[in-house]
Amino acid sequence: MPRRLAPALLLPLALLVAACGGNSAANTSTGGGTDGKGSLTLNVGDQKGGSEAVLRAAGELKNLDYKIKWSTFTSGPPLLEAVNAKAVDIGGVGNTPPIFAAGANSKITVVAAYRGNSKGEALLVPKDSKLTKTSELKGKSIAVAQGSSAHYQLIASLKEAGLKLSDVKVKYLQPADALAAFTAGKIDAWAVWDPYTSQVLQAKQGRILTDGEGVVNGLNFQVAAPGALDDKKRAAAIGDYLERLRRAQDWVYEHPDEWAKVWAKDTGLPYEVALASVKRSNATRIPVALDKPLIASEQEIADTFTDLKLIPRKVDFADFVDARFNGDLPPSTTTPRASKES
Repeated sequence: MPRRLAPALLLPLALLVAACGGNSAANTSTGGGTDGKGSLTLNVGDQKGGSEAVLRAAGELKNLDYKIKWSTFTSGPPLLEAVNAKAVDIGGVGNTPPIFAAGANSKITVVAAYRGNSKGEALLVPKDSKLTKTSELKGKSIAVAQGSSAHYQLIASLKEAGLKLSDVKVKYLQPADALAAFTAGKIDAWAVWDPYTSQVLQAKQGRILTDGEGVVNGLNFQVAAPGALDDKKRAAAIGDYLERLRRAQDWVYEHPDEWAKVWAKDTGLPYEVALASVKRSNATRIPVALDKPLIASEQEIADTFTDLKLIPRKVDFADFVDARFNGDLPPSTTTPRASKES
């Protein structure tokens, strides 16, 4: 008999919605403390188990000559609302929230990108499901978080199988609610990302019908407030912050087990789930340049949501990109790192 997913895990995992975006009823942020010293304070939007945790674990919060005030958000959209409102100078989100924010004409600027593999982004079905290929999803009920990277992955995966979004019964559910529906057998499939994918697989409650490899771009972004970028000293702090994040991501790749322990403690995830998620997708990310292929890839996502009338206006993604921090980063088309076995 398959192990049931413990209800107690739903709360900490709900805090990880922002891993790939999605709307959230909880739009508030809470202070996460302050690091560093100096007269300048950089206001950073974060998520549970996000930038602050990895920077601290990698030792990259030492010797800061500016302060970082951390604010924790439950998902990408409210974080970007705070960027638009100038309450936050910079924060990290997945590949889709910036498009929805741009569609709402928010004042946001994408300043850095990371590309990883997309094996953690998956269409999951219950373990005993008779479904064996994506084309068999026609008429089936599928849960997904609206406006998330999984939302686009679902659309793209269906298209690859010759189906449209209208060919399935879409249920817009946040991950905690979708997880409960999935384990209770109330939906036929679930489009989601890691660590939820790893949680379902580790609990032997479901299997992957298809994943996002070759279907979605595997991008994550750091998004800044235009006003912060216009301030010379604040922009310099943002540049330093991004360099620290890049070094921290290298540390994650070299220390997957150590990072999994930190991530598990910070989020409440079981260590085995955290480690599986780190090795499947989290540690594969590399910083890449904000270049023309990347912009084209995001434009395709934006146009897809525009055509489906899921965002209110046509978005020119290039208008929301500032490549000043590219430096000598590799092209966005660079292959993500393979998971490092330890």
